[in-house]
Amino acid sequence: MYAGTCANSVNVIWHPVNIPLHGYSLNIVKRRGHGLSDILSCKFGCVATFEGVDFERDRSIASLTVAPEKRCAFSLPMGVQVSVWKADLTKFKVDAVVNAANSHLQHCGGLAQALSEAGGPRIQKECDDYVNKHGKLETGDAMISGAGTLQCNKIIHAVGPDLSKYPTKSEMSQAKSLLEKAIKSILNKVKENNLKTVAIPAISSGLFHYPLPECADTIVSTVKRYYQSSSSKGHHLKEIFFVNHDEPTVKEMERACHQILANQKPIMTYSQATGICTPTDIIVNTASPDGNLSSGRISGVLLQKAGDRMQKEMDKAPKNGEVITTKSYRLPCKEVYHTFCIDKRQPKANEVHRHKSIAFPAIGTGALGFTKPESARIMLDAVALFARSYYDLTNLVSPCYNFLATVILLSFPLEMPRDDFHGSRAPSPQMSLIGLSEESTREAEKWLTDLFQSSGTVTICNNFIQHFSEEEYWQLTRLHKRGVSIEEFLAKGHACINISGDSREDVVMAALQVEAMLCTIQKKFVSEEESELQTLTANKVSFPKRTVLDYSSQEFSDRQSVFKSHGLRILKVEKVENSTLELLFDLKKKQLGCSTPQRMFQRIPAQFCDMVSQVGFHAECAPPEDPAYGDGIYFTSTVMAAMKTWKERNEEYLYFVEAEVLTGDSCPGKPGLILPPAKGKDPHILYDSVTGGTDVTVIFSGYQALPRYIITCKRR
Repeated sequence: MYAGTCANSVNVIWHPVNIPLHGYSLNIVKRRGHGLSDILSCKFGCVATFEGVDFERDRSIASLTVAPEKRCAFSLPMGVQVSVWKADLTKFKVDAVVNAANSHLQHCGGLAQALSEAGGPRIQKECDDYVNKHGKLETGDAMISGAGTLQCNKIIHAVGPDLSKYPTKSEMSQAKSLLEKAIKSILNKVKENNLKTVAIPAISSGLFHYPLPECADTIVSTVKRYYQSSSSKGHHLKEIFFVNHDEPTVKEMERACHQILANQKPIMTYSQATGICTPTDIIVNTASPDGNLSSGRISGVLLQKAGDRMQKEMDKAPKNGEVITTKSYRLPCKEVYHTFCIDKRQPKANEVHRHKSIAFPAIGTGALGFTKPESARIMLDAVALFARSYYDLTNLVSPCYNFLATVILLSFPLEMPRDDFHGSRAPSPQMSLIGLSEESTREAEKWLTDLFQSSGTVTICNNFIQHFSEEEYWQLTRLHKRGVSIEEFLAKGHACINISGDSREDVVMAALQVEAMLCTIQKKFVSEEESELQTLTANKVSFPKRTVLDYSSQEFSDRQSVFKSHGLRILKVEKVENSTLELLFDLKKKQLGCSTPQRMFQRIPAQFCDMVSQVGFHAECAPPEDPAYGDGIYFTSTVMAAMKTWKERNEEYLYFVEAEVLTGDSCPGKPGLILPPAKGKDPHILYDSVTGGTDVTVIFSGYQALPRYIITCKRR
């Protein structure tokens, strides 16, 4: 989300909206809590946290929303490479993937089910034939089968230890030897079949309840020992990929590899602690009172990366304040702010100068004794107070204003450990939503509540459904086989999917998978559009900026009067500045010979506000109630016409984009047009736009419109 703010128009929700979880809504969150968090972030820019939820840690199920991402790589003896990936194992291109199987090779849950369904019935049949002939697999053993229609060539089915939910030390000791045996069995199968690449998930950490940190350590240690021993001789393996789809597992595998394969102390990098993968202007470090950077885990990592010159600069700096600023040296930032969090009773806020981004660790949660909830609340309150106190934060927060809240929240696990709460009673299950504004948080809350309260039927309307490929339709087929009915239909230009079934829980689970697919498609669409913008502007792409106008400004007052006459109260006006779109708009203006653009309006759903600010207008974002004038991008000359063109559906908030539109030479539109009609006999000379009476204009190129303001309203 790209956002800015000014003066007293700050509208940040630092106190979350709490949604109680019980019955089947609790079951859904237990099974898909992390995936649900991704959807809420994509659709509404909200961060979800959970309390009192005992998640089913099925961490091996491949996620529909994960794009392959390489995290780190190491080299073992014999020239074998080891790398850690966040990716979907059902789509990973290697010679063989490893399946966390049960002894009877019945692929009815977790990763096994995902691989079996993605690869087709041939996989289960081959496994059934094996068990009928050889009997069940013992724990620690492995067998190899074909991969059906998967993108790999083979599947290695390995049986890891199955632990109780809260294993004892004795059980853990026995399980460790069995997991080591399973990993060795996998590597032996790789060797026997002359495979060059293999992808291994965190076996037993999901439904089999093996504690994740110990699981990661055991897997990595066993791989390392295997290739240090004589058993690896004659091996043709080139690379082992540790592949998992969820962030907690990926981080643990990354941590274990750094610790065990690099022959050094455990490294938790600052990016791992905060979830940041891109450079930032400022990194905040919590230093010891004496300024010794080698003291403390985060300080030590930063010192190791930056080098001794940072410590020398710290030693020379006068220690008469709460913050010491040093150069970044070899760190991926401009400066480092070293804070001194002395006493739990005296939390201090940092000062930030005119930088665009800042990264906070979980300050005070180490030796200083703050609990994670205490630290999160203090930090969030300090940022909120700072936002309310300063007039112009545009240079600080653009282009990633909600980055602050997200980074702070991502410094803590989604599930707070129970010893962080006072008293012995476990907290009641609930989900907490926190967004940058009341509107985004309420939108997320309403969507979630409607979903949980659905009575066996969910309808999803989103024109990105029209971008479904063969892969997405295969996913829909899999959902249909699980007992839900999937019906896709197109009604007056609106693409919809209707999901129904006897089990409300299964219907909602299916709806979440469809929403996850749509989020993935939307992200891919935006990425492709950004690449197109980069090509068209010769790499002159800049970040968009959205600045909230002050209520007393003339720009706000002008729009307030227009919307007030139609029974709408403006809650917020954001000015959009995107120099990349402006450059293309000016080029289009010259091409059309149209010097005077028209001021026009478009109504869009909340989830597309960022997209419009970022890559401009597209027909998928705002299909009209009835595309009577063509299948293009609709605008209206008045707010009243916009209300008619895009009907309300019990929305609490209404979002309008005010744009400059190049209408050029127009002619009347008609249904089904995908381009404007030809002006005459030459089919290559077309009108610039089409009209629907005096109030509606339809364009067929998004570069003919430039977003200027996003206006959030509510019925008076």
